[in-house]
Amino acid sequence: MKIRLGLAALLMLSSCNMAPDYHRPASSVQDAYPADTGVKSVKAAAQVADLGWQDFFTDPRLKALIALALQNNRDLAAQAAAVAEAQGQYEVQHASLFPPISVGGSGLFMSPSDTAGFAFAPGSGRSIGTLRFFQTSIGFSSYEIDLWGRIRNLSRQEAEAALNTAENARNLLITTVGQVATTYIQWLGDRELLRVTQGTLASQQHTLSLTQMAFDHGETDALTLAQVRTQVEQAAANEAQYQRAVAMDEHALQLVVGTPLPATLPAPAPFGAQTMLSDLPAGLPSDLMLQRPDIQAAEHTLLGANASIGAARAAFYPRVTLTASEGTSALQFRHLFTPGAETWSIAPSISLPIFTWGQNSGNLHIAKARALQSAAQYQKTVQTAFREVSDALTARETYTAQEKHLANLVQQSQSAYDLAMMRYHAGIDSYLTALEQQRTLYQAQQNHITVQAARFANLVTVYRALGGGWSAKTVSPKVEGPAQVKTVSR
Repeated sequence: MKIRLGLAALLMLSSCNMAPDYHRPASSVQDAYPADTGVKSVKAAAQVADLGWQDFFTDPRLKALIALALQNNRDLAAQAAAVAEAQGQYEVQHASLFPPISVGGSGLFMSPSDTAGFAFAPGSGRSIGTLRFFQTSIGFSSYEIDLWGRIRNLSRQEAEAALNTAENARNLLITTVGQVATTYIQWLGDRELLRVTQGTLASQQHTLSLTQMAFDHGETDALTLAQVRTQVEQAAANEAQYQRAVAMDEHALQLVVGTPLPATLPAPAPFGAQTMLSDLPAGLPSDLMLQRPDIQAAEHTLLGANASIGAARAAFYPRVTLTASEGTSALQFRHLFTPGAETWSIAPSISLPIFTWGQNSGNLHIAKARALQSAAQYQKTVQTAFREVSDALTARETYTAQEKHLANLVQQSQSAYDLAMMRYHAGIDSYLTALEQQRTLYQAQQNHITVQAARFANLVTVYRALGGGWSAKTVSPKVEGPAQVKTVSR
């Protein structure tokens, strides 16, 4: 009881904290995103970050691939182990706040020699027998009383490191979801390019057959036949290129998913039907502080560096340690647990650093320098996040306009090609005009598909840049009023 009361009194003294007051550094970014036509609503932005990927993506094959990646991706598995390691390190350090209490018991059996100074004289005919001593104890040794917050700040530092690792894991999860979606969209885009190329090649091969027949009957010249063959060879080369691209996209998907792609995956949705949302409201730049796990991870690093300053400052002050035990002792085992056998001991000690030859001051300088580095890195992380969102929003607007014009270009190119073929068959123009129009149409179709894939991938980038993708299901129930989102036009 005496030991417990003394320990409680000493623990009450552990109230000082030498860590400086924490102030979040200025973000050093604008108050609004450039070229953002989305609704600037704090509530809307928060719900975008909490929009589950199962609700954001509508393609069943894509959702199945994301689920496989979250189960099998090796980077995620390694990061999960890193989170468990960081939590264990925190538990080890946090345990130093409390005395390591242990219980023990011992017994001593000794038969002294007759020649010992306290033994009977030789030849007296008397035997000294065996000495016995029994003891039990409960207590601790070398427990530091955290008067100045050194151990608490070390524990806080490890806690912030564990939180940093957890936020890094969340950021990696968001990145993995985005990688799967972007790679999948690239795969769909390359398949669409392959489909258009195969259609163009089939049309040109049919034209080549007709031109060859006309040449054989003397109805066309060798130049026209050579021009048609040139177009066929170019389309055949493009077919091989896109076949290679589709295969490499599948390899990339398998890598990010972390397992061979099952044959039982659902059929892919039509190209462009991978997400139902096209105009995610971005909110304000200040929302990123709560939405982006990389920013929160950087702030946890800064908080840990702030705590390390407190630990370094506490090293200049006296360190008080305590050893204490309470138990029983007796010469006979049957008396070991009687009231008269109770024993206790308490041994406080104090040490004050006098000459450390710059070690403590050096550690303080290191802690302060690391805090400055962490503050700068935090600001850089915020600025980088601001740029990513700004780039994504700018790309969203320009991709939309570019795709609209390219769709019109495909339509006009198709009309021009149809007219050129009509004029060729009517004998008004040479086939060279039709070939040029076909080449223009094919190139317009390629550019349109490429920009479509980039626009759909940009929707994923906006979603990821705003912190979305960390949960499977939407955390917020719905987005109301001005935060309403639009549906992608097919």
